[in-house]
This record gives sequence, structure tokens and C-alpha cells, in this order.
Amino acid sequence: MNDVSSGLSARPLRVMALCLGNICRSPVAEALLRRELAAAGVEATVVSAGTGDWHVGRPADPRSQTVAAAHGLELGGRARQLGPADFSGQDVILAMDANNAEDARRLAPPGAQARILLMRDFDPQGRGEDVPDPYYGGARGFEDMYEMLERSARAFAQAARAGTAGT
Repeated sequence: MNDVSSGLSARPLRVMALCLGNICRSPVAEALLRRELAAAGVEATVVSAGTGDWHVGRPADPRSQTVAAAHGLELGGRARQLGPADFSGQDVILAMDANNAEDARRLAPPGAQARILLMRDFDPQGRGEDVPDPYYGGARGFEDMYEMLERSARAFAQAARAGTAGT
């Protein structure tokens, strides 16, 4: 078990959702993590980013916005790219898939403090699996993505409340 609050003082837990372009999976994960952490009574700041720069400055993909809205979430913000400061500015980086996690580990500067985990390390129905990128698929892929992210965010929030994260 990993302690997601080790080294934290009285400040909020700092969490980042990370995917490839920051327009499909990570904006939805950001909104869900924010909601679930608040519901669990965990003080946290939540952001999202992508490992690539293709969509920097753009809003979330309309299909992500649609699936989020159907579940009562609004996606704000604009896509941004993961940067060196994120590795000291975040406590936990939750990558959407193994490639995103590997890219983050490769980009991490020496002495990086953020723990890099998979989002689905917390999914009781797919622990350690990837959240498939729905970008090139249809609406069903976005709904499946939402369901995986919701389960994972809820379980992460419970682990954060308990001060541990099982992997």
C-alpha cells in the first residue's frame, strides 16, 4: 500500500490527471476527482494535463463534454502540457494508461516528488488496467471511459480519505 498523504502537512492533497492530449480522458478525470474528493471530505486541488502538446489551449473534446454533462459535470479549463514544475507541484499524478505513466516517468526531473500511478490502480473492476483512449471511437467509448473514471475516482477518494492508496 502507498500512503498518498505521506509528507503532507496541513495543505490540500495535490492531484493531477494525465493523458495524452488533455482533451478526452484527463479533463473528465479531473472533474470526477474534484467531485469525489470533495464528497469524501478530502481537501484537494485537482488539475489535468497531457504528455503531448497537440491540443494546448483547446477546450475538452465535445464528446467528453457531452458525456460529462449527461452525468451532471461541467468541464472547464483548457488543455495544457505536463511540465517539469508539475513533478514538484503535485503529490500524485494519475496517468490514464501505461504509456502516459512511462512518458511521465521519462520526463520527470531528478528529485521529482510526485508519485506516478495509473488511474485504474484504484478501479475495483480493472485494477491496474488502462483507461482506453476514446478519441478515435464513438459515443460508447466515451461512456465506457466515464464509467471507468468514475469508479476509479471514487475509490481514489476513499483511499485518500483513509491516507492510503492500494496498488
